Amino acid sequence: MTSQAFDARAGEYDAWYDSGPGKTIFAMEVACLRPLLHSLPRPYLEVGVGSGRFAQALGIEYGVDPAQALLEKAKSRGVKVKMAAGENLPYPDGSFGGILIALTLCFVDDPAQVLREASRMLTPEGGLVLGLILECSPWAEFYMAKGKEGHPLYSRARFFSKDEVENLLSQSGFDDLQYRCVLFQRPGQSFYHYEQPVDGYSESAGFVSVGSRKQ
Repeated sequence: MTSQAFDARAGEYDAWYDSGPGKTIFAMEVACLRPLLHSLPRPYLEVGVGSGRFAQALGIEYGVDPAQALLEKAKSRGVKVKMAAGENLPYPDGSFGGILIALTLCFVDDPAQVLREASRMLTPEGGLVLGLILECSPWAEFYMAKGKEGHPLYSRARFFSKDEVENLLSQSGFDDLQYRCVLFQRPGQSFYHYEQPVDGYSESAGFVSVGSRKQ
């Protein structure tokens, strides 16, 4: 199971964010996500909260994840956590105004069900924000190559195309899509300079955020 793979490497996964490249890339990703998420009403939930880095940086109050070791780290960062998979969220209908799923959709067993659950969780005026590495980007190719070499996490990842994501969102009850992009530098470098995110979609971006509203 993917959750067991993340549990076994929780410390390694979390420590990457404190590395030189990790700090800069994370700051860019947060800046890319923030305007889309903060346009939505509170409270917020992060599905696949992991170690709580995004939730803490974006002021997200609640988080779920199936990996216990990562949840402990998220809890230590002030997130109210529950152990659960995205396919079966442990909250009543309409509990949240905004939901974030960042760098998680590529690891879940049933992405369509995860998005349907997100729709169920949202208030009528609520919305969903995705943070993605899309299939056509150099970064997806970089991680897919790692997966083929047997990387314990990326060997389990499936990267989606822009069309696939849009179809999944539409089928799950989301529309009014907005895109923001960042990370136009090549993967695998030891140093990254900070880039300002740009509005709109670019297939050369390493990180794409998609804002959507519940239909």
